[in-house]
Amino acid sequence: MAKNLSSVTFTVLLLVLLMVSTEILKIEAMNIKARCLPQGCKNATFSEECGPDPFTGSNNDCCHCCVAKYGREAVCKGVVEGPDKHCHCYKDRV
Repeated sequence: MAKNLSSVTFTVLLLVLLMVSTEILKIEAMNIKARCLPQGCKNATFSEECGPDPFTGSNNDCCHCCVAKYGREAVCKGVVEGPDKHCHCYKDRV
């Protein structure tokens, strides 16, 4: 009985280590598709552009690009706009 229990424990431990080492359990904000800056802007004004041209991602991807490049304090939203699909970063007008 003890031999079987130790064998099962070893197998479970091995599976857990395998899952952790291959990052199967890793949860990232981008995988969850969490909304970037859900509060948005009260009085938005264009600030900068971000990412490749044309930007192939969603508005949420654009927002994450803006926050990564310019910081959460400098950005209130990111939107893919125009026929050329540019990622535009906006800040609150003061």
